[in-house]
Amino acid sequence: MKTMIAVEEIARQVLRNCSVSDAKYAGNYSVCGLAMRLRDLYKWEKELEPWVEEESTVLLEWIGRKEEEWDSLVDSDLEKITIQGVSYRPFDVEMINERLEPHGLCYGAGFVHGLKPTFFFAPLEEKKKVDGMEISILGRELARDLLTLPAMTQEYSILIRRESARLFLWNQIFFIKNSGREALRFALKGYGADDLDPASLQRNLNRICRDELETYIFHELGEIRETAFDREVWREIVSQLPHTLVEILVRSLKDILADTGKHGCLSHIIRQRKTSSLAFYTAFLDGLKKELFHELPAAFKRFTESEDWSLIEEASVSGYCRAKKHADTVISLFLEGKERSDLKKAEKEIEMQVLRPLGIKREI
Repeated sequence: MKTMIAVEEIARQVLRNCSVSDAKYAGNYSVCGLAMRLRDLYKWEKELEPWVEEESTVLLEWIGRKEEEWDSLVDSDLEKITIQGVSYRPFDVEMINERLEPHGLCYGAGFVHGLKPTFFFAPLEEKKKVDGMEISILGRELARDLLTLPAMTQEYSILIRRESARLFLWNQIFFIKNSGREALRFALKGYGADDLDPASLQRNLNRICRDELETYIFHELGEIRETAFDREVWREIVSQLPHTLVEILVRSLKDILADTGKHGCLSHIIRQRKTSSLAFYTAFLDGLKKELFHELPAAFKRFTESEDWSLIEEASVSGYCRAKKHADTVISLFLEGKERSDLKKAEKEIEMQVLRPLGIKREI
């Protein structure tokens, strides 16, 4: 007979660790970036649809209470997760999930930008294998932090956060820059939706999200299987140079290598001739990744006129080769700096040799 599990108590423990992490790392974000994340957290807490916007006075009052909670937790430590009388460290994900999975539950923990700890807890709706990798599809989360992450690799399995993916996709569509709007319209047209018609977006969002979950799965698959950027060196760079342009650079390079490698999402899109997925990928390519992978938007523009997939294949190969070249340079400069015990010099050299030619430099 299966022993009952205290779901609400586990959710409370995970939520506390979420709040401790948010309290300690909220300062990592710009004012605008933090406001966006708080807006998402509010929608999750109140079970609102992605397109529902709360009155500003109500939202600001809630943010004020959230900041008071953070103030009370900023000096606190993460606590262990206790399940049926057994306590686990918050990053013992494998052991925790061994206890939770028989009850149809899943726990996630890891580190994201700036080494911020992230946690979530959700019902496990479906398990399947894709390309030999175990995929867990999660339902509405019972606990989460500031980050609306659609997917996460954990212990060589992939967790798809369906609810977060839905909100994440809506935000990408709603806040897209003008440079990506033409590709976005192309993508939405394939689903019978229009970015100028909110009602059509709302009607089609579930179908779009369901179909586009493959993109998140194959991105994570690409990250697991792509070896062009040595995994251990990458982790060391991120841990030694957090909150820097170099951290953003190596994360961007890793994403491009993952997507354009043979197991990645762009390669999957090309193989399956998924036109709307290609358009979404192009529309949402932004920031440093767009600078590093500038071939794709140009190739996509020509693709819309010819539907010649060889244009996209060539752009993908070119993007991979450039990202690989930059990754090799970063690794070499970092290891030289490590050997000299001068990572500050390595950081400056990486900025000079990789970022400055792209017109990117730190603000003084």
